[in-house]
Amino acid sequence: MRTTQIFLRSGLTVAAAAALPLTLAAPSAVAVGSGISVSTTGSNVSVTTGSCPSNGSSFGNASLLSSGQANFAQGRQASLTGTSTSQSASWSGVSPGTYTVIVVCANGTTAGTQSIIVSTPTTPTTPKTSKTPTISSTASPSRGVLGGFGGAVQDYGTVTLVGGGVLVATGIVAAAWYLRRRAKPHRL
Repeated sequence: MRTTQIFLRSGLTVAAAAALPLTLAAPSAVAVGSGISVSTTGSNVSVTTGSCPSNGSSFGNASLLSSGQANFAQGRQASLTGTSTSQSASWSGVSPGTYTVIVVCANGTTAGTQSIIVSTPTTPTTPKTSKTPTISSTASPSRGVLGGFGGAVQDYGTVTLVGGGVLVATGIVAAAWYLRRRAKPHRL
């Protein structure tokens, strides 16, 4: 019986260690924003989706939440308009900041959620005329729409990936050693 328990524990540890890389490599199910497309132009924000069927009178609503707002009802709401294949909503006069756009269909399902950054519109400046040429800097373009993948789209270097792999491997070996040590207290 004692040998069976050790093999069972060792087998579960090996199975968990084998499944860990597969779990880390699998796509995240957290990315809810796949059913909507959000764009910003200056202080205007628009959202487009094709996920909301009509209930006869409307397609649903979209809400623009600022950083302090937690649920759909607290944001600036707009009704979805369009056809059965494409619905859209828009907001104008949005002040600069980070926002979350949520689209809820008329049947109560959430079509998607996506975070965006609205940046300040840049005003063009008139160039100064001078006799000597000067280098002028222009405003950098806005960061645009952030897709909701978080750090998953960042390109990490080889050293960072190898370091992470070493930490995972060390954790697996330490867990196996601990379980084996716990199973047989007289062994090192």
